Amino acid sequence: MTTSRNKSRRSRPIPEPKYLNPDDISHSLESLFPRETVEQIARETEFNKRQRKIEPYLFFWNLVLGFGVRLQRTLESLRRGYSDMTGVDFSQSAWHDRFNPATVKFLRACVKLAVQQMAGEANRTLSPKMKWVDDILIQDSSVVRLSAALMKKFPATRSRKNAAGLKVSMLVSAVASSPKKITIHGERIHETKTLKIGPWVKNKVLLIDLGFFKFQMFSRIQENGGYFLSRLRTNSNPLFLSTLRIYRGNTIELEGKRWKEVKDKIKREVLDAEVEVTFSRRAYKGKQSKDAKPFRLVAIYNYEAKKYHTYITNIPPDALSAEDVAELYRVRWDIEMIFKELKSKYSLDVIKSANPNVVEGLIWVGILTLLVSRRLFNVLRASAPIEHAVRYTPLRWATTFVENATLLEISLLGYFGFEEPYENGFKKLAWIYEIHSFDPNAKRHRLPEGWYS
Repeated sequence: MTTSRNKSRRSRPIPEPKYLNPDDISHSLESLFPRETVEQIARETEFNKRQRKIEPYLFFWNLVLGFGVRLQRTLESLRRGYSDMTGVDFSQSAWHDRFNPATVKFLRACVKLAVQQMAGEANRTLSPKMKWVDDILIQDSSVVRLSAALMKKFPATRSRKNAAGLKVSMLVSAVASSPKKITIHGERIHETKTLKIGPWVKNKVLLIDLGFFKFQMFSRIQENGGYFLSRLRTNSNPLFLSTLRIYRGNTIELEGKRWKEVKDKIKREVLDAEVEVTFSRRAYKGKQSKDAKPFRLVAIYNYEAKKYHTYITNIPPDALSAEDVAELYRVRWDIEMIFKELKSKYSLDVIKSANPNVVEGLIWVGILTLLVSRRLFNVLRASAPIEHAVRYTPLRWATTFVENATLLEISLLGYFGFEEPYENGFKKLAWIYEIHSFDPNAKRHRLPEGWYS
């Protein structure tokens, strides 16, 4: 029996969203993953060669909005979810067999489709102080810990106990507000092998993690017309050539001395100098030559840590001051937040299977969920005035996205014709996204402020 209270609750009108057009939710996801294109990918990867009764587009969204947001944590719950949506029953063995190399290729190709589209979009604008470059790029990797049963296939690095792992590497664009490149490697693959430098770095700044630290790589970035910024590795000992700017403090002579020789003697708060580094070039015809390059060293004294934070870069001093160089490096927090989002929100920390195809497939599913989330986040930010857009933050958004994934899935299934249309589903989502993703603290400091909007 339906009570009057339940009637009034169901008939309560949905508030009108202020900025976000409900139609933009469905249209943005449809354009990111067009049904015809996804089905073509399924044919090309032979996804449907054995199990023709599986609908690729429905299977895709069931994974992305099922496992990807932790609603369905196991293959069995995914099987039940798909059967509930389609009315087609699968045996457990048939469903498990579905996660094979062809499915991995299908999911990887869908990731490539989305990355290529989103990487070409300008969802942010660089600040005037960065007008001399086209983009700020951040490269990093994160290890996904796997079942110890996979240790022979995916051995861990420097582990004290039996362990297995895969490494997810990303190159993230500040302008696109999304990854430009995503790859999966064995954990033992060195970081530098996941980043190939070429003409694509021209007029871009790469914020480099210490795992990628290599003078040879920095030289290639510069030779290709790009810029880099990295923390200085502790065992590095560049030679000082000249002081670029005099700051208040102990002005001991630096020219001709090495960093390790003077780092404990300098007392100035800021050090900005030109240094020379030496390194070995790649071997050519069995011979390896030495080279030397002048770069810029910036050291900022941190009173809390009671030590210098030291950076090396080829960004000229007339483009960014020493203080700006240190602040720019903090933008790397963007990619840290992406990996945190992947692991804490999109299930990359709950993959327990010992089947390599299941493991790799579900990692690609988590990445697909991230891309869907980022597409909607960018649509939300673009719909709001700039003073409101900056207060939509990634992790607050990710929580809202996950909590309302079921409503999004139901609404999408109706929109794509798999279910009866869910009336006002996207309108409700638009209102929820606006309200719950908005940071109420207007004075909160946000790291990207001053670099892009």
